[in-house]
Amino acid sequence: MASCRGMTAEERYLFDLNGYLVVRGALSGDEVRALNAAIDEHKHEAIPRSSEALRNAGRDTAFGERGVRRDLGGMLSWETDAFRQLLAHPSVAPYLVEFCGEGYRLDHQPLVLLQDSGSEGFALHGGPLSGDDGVSAGVFNPELQYRCVNGQPWTSLLAMAVHLVDAPEGAGGFCVVRGSHKANFAVPVHFASGDGDGSDFAAEFACQPQTRAGDVLFFSEATVHGAKPWRQDYERRLALYRFAPANFAYGRGYLADWGGPDVLDKCTPAQRAVLEPPFAPRLERTVTNALGDLGQPRVKPRSSEKKEHDKAVFKSDFF
Repeated sequence: MASCRGMTAEERYLFDLNGYLVVRGALSGDEVRALNAAIDEHKHEAIPRSSEALRNAGRDTAFGERGVRRDLGGMLSWETDAFRQLLAHPSVAPYLVEFCGEGYRLDHQPLVLLQDSGSEGFALHGGPLSGDDGVSAGVFNPELQYRCVNGQPWTSLLAMAVHLVDAPEGAGGFCVVRGSHKANFAVPVHFASGDGDGSDFAAEFACQPQTRAGDVLFFSEATVHGAKPWRQDYERRLALYRFAPANFAYGRGYLADWGGPDVLDKCTPAQRAVLEPPFAPRLERTVTNALGDLGQPRVKPRSSEKKEHDKAVFKSDFF
């Protein structure tokens, strides 16, 4: 794949080295304000993770705290297009094409994370190998993989964290174990939980990147990551999107109309292309390119002879 416009050699190197990349100032101040205004309007719909079964970290660990995170979904169906714009935004599309390929698709329903000061983080998770649970430790995990072949990066599940407030040093929030997307050993249980001497591991190796509102952080889900307790005196706000290559799927949101029967009707053609179900670009997939904001995304055509043959054999347009 040719290098995408807006993606530099330095950025490719840093993502391959660390497993994540911060794109500074990807969104304008007006865009951040629009996203926050929409959250203000729907904030009452957020659901707290208050039960023990929903907590993301043990209370007495490096990632635990008394307060709870609140989750807010459904943004693709809101009247404002602020969150739909992020599906094919010209500041993020070059990275999505670079890391997932042409025909990149939304894999999970988007999620807004809301946290007050003193709320818990999230124990370390992800990685190319299954966790050290004493049963299947270190088994290859095909759902979360990163590769770079002949200069072309590829990730089976890519997260895009859109930062809507500042997270300076020591603020807490997203943290990452650099380079763990290439790990050959499972993360020890106490390292992942931050329990006992795992707190020393968290302090030294679970890095919290400093970010400002409007920054967008991309990371492979094959990179071990989590969150530290939120320490700022204002609410943490982050919009989380997860994308996959055209013919890969982890989540099933596309089977439920992305949360609402009118979502596709509210999208531009470029945004709709990102919400297609998983299938290969060879089968006439509509693809949104690295410019992101093209009014009519490109269709990768298939020969009429092959389509007619398939219809004769299978009695349908595609096998």
